[in-house]
Amino acid sequence: MIKRMSLVLLLTTLSAFSLQARGEDPPTSPAWIPLWEKWAPGAKGEGPGDRPGVRYYPAPAERASGAAVIVCPGGGYRNLAAHEGPEVALWLNQLGISALVLQYRLGPTYQHPAMLQDVQRAVRLTRSRAAEWKLDPRRIGIMGFSAGGHLASTAATWFDEGNEAAVDPVERMSSRPDLAILCYPVITMHPPSGHAGSRRNLLGENPTPELIDRLSSDRQVTSRTPPTFLFHTADDAGVPVENSLLFAAALRRANVPYELHVYQSGRHGVGLAKDHPTLGSWPGLLASWLRSHGFMR
Repeated sequence: MIKRMSLVLLLTTLSAFSLQARGEDPPTSPAWIPLWEKWAPGAKGEGPGDRPGVRYYPAPAERASGAAVIVCPGGGYRNLAAHEGPEVALWLNQLGISALVLQYRLGPTYQHPAMLQDVQRAVRLTRSRAAEWKLDPRRIGIMGFSAGGHLASTAATWFDEGNEAAVDPVERMSSRPDLAILCYPVITMHPPSGHAGSRRNLLGENPTPELIDRLSSDRQVTSRTPPTFLFHTADDAGVPVENSLLFAAALRRANVPYELHVYQSGRHGVGLAKDHPTLGSWPGLLASWLRSHGFMR
């Protein structure tokens, strides 16, 4: 009965995520929380795509560790992959970790810095609700897949401690995540390893060399970049494994703790890879890493 209920919840949330991406908001879906009460900075319209937000998946009370992870689905900065959102949130819930699935603004309508503003605001919002949601504000992580991995990596390398003088209490919160989880991430904007579609949707057709460097996350790593878990496959034909290797090398140079898993073979965009005989082991490796960083009981 429990497995059947979990399947029903998963199908409901996957359907809700897809409907939200099309502008519909079914009443059975998890609570939709806009990142800004009114309009996001630089909003170009009044549709669902102009209003970034999160759906909150609290961990079961009997398992809750007090930690939370914000999940950024991939999709080349053009759309949001449904299998990298609610399904991942529910898996984190099983570990006792609360999850928030981020719907960030997308290209070509929006470009940088809109996406960065969205993910930073999501981290701040989660911290601002920590008492209400019974979370530890010092255990807020960021997780992303593919282009969502790039967004998560920008959150891990572009952050501030908040503005104490801000009228908006959310803006007083730090935007630094306490750890990062990057799954077959886009990291560099430079050829030949950069993902051309993600770069075009994020930066436009003719970005300046300076902007390309600034959005190549391996070049932005510092000693304050949070501990990071990376997972990739060596023959990924969508986003080359060099992306994760570049970020891991930068973390090593900065003396930032990291864990990197490169599987010999596997297609891009596998998500949790539940039915894959080899890749299906990566969530277990991540769970062990999360426990070692105090995100699980």
